[in-house]
Amino acid sequence: MKKLILAVILLNITFVINAQEDNDEETKGIFDRKHEVRLGAVKLLSGGIFEGSYEYILDSNQGFGAYVLVNFDSGNDWFEKYSLTPYYRMYFQTNEDYGAKGFFVEGFTSFFTSDFNIEDSFFGEDNNEDVFDISVGLSLGKKWINTSGFVFEIKFGAGRNLLGNADSDVIIKGDFYIGYRF
Repeated sequence: MKKLILAVILLNITFVINAQEDNDEETKGIFDRKHEVRLGAVKLLSGGIFEGSYEYILDSNQGFGAYVLVNFDSGNDWFEKYSLTPYYRMYFQTNEDYGAKGFFVEGFTSFFTSDFNIEDSFFGEDNNEDVFDISVGLSLGKKWINTSGFVFEIKFGAGRNLLGNADSDVIIKGDFYIGYRF
């Protein structure tokens, strides 16, 4: 009887240890995930603007990627029609449980097309012409990630247009992003 009780106790201890190792492997798996996709929720819901992003996580403190923006509704007031925005990020989180999360600073370069409003003062007509411009800027934001790999991010930034073709000298970047790390 004592041998049976001892065998049951040892078997339970083995199961507990294995369960603990599986839980550690799940957390480690999240840390090892290097790819992340996100979707800009506010722009999509408010104006028919798709903004998707991909990020490759280099390590727990840095990553790089790109945003792609397509404005499907020409009647809204958003200045970009199409844009490609590559970026590099540095993360400043003291607790590195999952890496590449928390407060970040992002440097970006945006290549975009915009509607430039040309006023013809002689005929009193407004003409819209598609123009191309490039901007360089910085963004600040914060990223959260849960144990399942779902990502929530809020970001705001501004950049300077370099070619002077757009209506404004400044470009604004930002949204609330929802995504997944895999």
